[in-house]
Amino acid sequence: MAKLWQKDYQLNALVEEFTVGEDWKLDRQLLTADALASIAHARMLQSIDILTEDELSQLQQGLRDIIGRVQRGEFEVRPQDEDGHTAIENALVESLGEAGKKIHTGRSRNDQVLTALRVWTRDAAGRLLEASFETAEAFLDLARAHRDVPLPGRTHMQIAMPASVGLWAGSFAEELLDGARHLQQVAGHIDQSPLGSAASYGVPLPLDRGMTSDLLGFRKLQHNVLYANNTRGKFESMLLDAAEQLMLSLSKAAQDLILFSMPEFGYFTLPKELCSGSSIMPQKRNPDMLELIRGKSATLSGYAQQIKQVIRSLPSGYNRDFQETKEPFLRGMALTYRSLKVMSLTVGALQVHPDVLEAAMPPEIYATDAALEKVQAGMSFRDAYLEVGTHLEELQGRKGADSLALRSSEGAPGNLGLDQVGREIAAAQSALGQQREANRQRMEELAGGPVEIAPL
Repeated sequence: MAKLWQKDYQLNALVEEFTVGEDWKLDRQLLTADALASIAHARMLQSIDILTEDELSQLQQGLRDIIGRVQRGEFEVRPQDEDGHTAIENALVESLGEAGKKIHTGRSRNDQVLTALRVWTRDAAGRLLEASFETAEAFLDLARAHRDVPLPGRTHMQIAMPASVGLWAGSFAEELLDGARHLQQVAGHIDQSPLGSAASYGVPLPLDRGMTSDLLGFRKLQHNVLYANNTRGKFESMLLDAAEQLMLSLSKAAQDLILFSMPEFGYFTLPKELCSGSSIMPQKRNPDMLELIRGKSATLSGYAQQIKQVIRSLPSGYNRDFQETKEPFLRGMALTYRSLKVMSLTVGALQVHPDVLEAAMPPEIYATDAALEKVQAGMSFRDAYLEVGTHLEELQGRKGADSLALRSSEGAPGNLGLDQVGREIAAAQSALGQQREANRQRMEELAGGPVEIAPL
């Protein structure tokens, strides 16, 4: 099978192995996106008389057949193909002959991989957003179910003030919602079509780049062809940076859950079916999934940094270094998605122990309450602070529920505003659903039927 750059010599075997790397494996994830972009490209080529209507019909059917084979796991990419682009084109040439040889007209593997990545990324980002909203909802449901259950609030890891399970869980619902909104903004920004930029400098053909952008459902066309290629790696790192914010939220939640489910705390119990055991200690139920979320947040940070380090000092135009940005990006997106799904599953099955939580509220946790009561009676805060601080033994008999009710300012334990957060999540989910449905219709029109682009 011919390489797309094939000339009158054979590449050194060691150099070939080194330069191909893992691309031929990684590109299996991009095959459907690549074929969809090729259908759009073929339609554009026919519109400018590079392809005949018959050739377009052949290529479109051939590419749809390839998509079907990919979806069924029957399309193979081999090391000698170098990448998925070559595997697809070789398959078209083998089945269609001359028509297959025309599909690459006006483009380079550079804008081809950029476009495939953008199509894949749009779908993958949509899946991340769905999982983010789902996880935010899981925390919101937990907050609603245990809105008024006391939980010791801590600063410096020491007992501080009365809090609640509703406050704790609700904080992560809002945090994940904001993280998802940030991710959505970044995903919208990179929803630009690079197709037709070729090897950074365009081609001497009247390519209708706006047409392919519209066919693929991109938000806009990325105009400057050199800029299009210079965003390779940069856009990917931007998205992973946004995903890292979600992972930072998950990491903090995981750490809290590990602590709160320890026997010494006993606030929560993790579902046993989500915990692994020890190979030597029969009694162990380990929160491995939470520990791995905590660890994988650092792994994702490394992926984002890896991409930025690769592109940091590159000159303008395509450079083979860009190949090294693909693996960390694909891995990072999948890692974030799975971490969100695991956290959603864990929070949804969490057992809360109100009796343990009430008993965990020591008298001194109400010290600030007592000081502010004296302030309301006319004493200055500084004098009240000293009076209560030197007579902590007088704080016996207070109850968490009473203290929580007094914290009535907006967003405090007695006035969490969970319904408003719920409405915001629902609105964000609805808007995302409409956008993804529009994208799905565009992709199905090109593919000729239902198609899965980025399973993650």
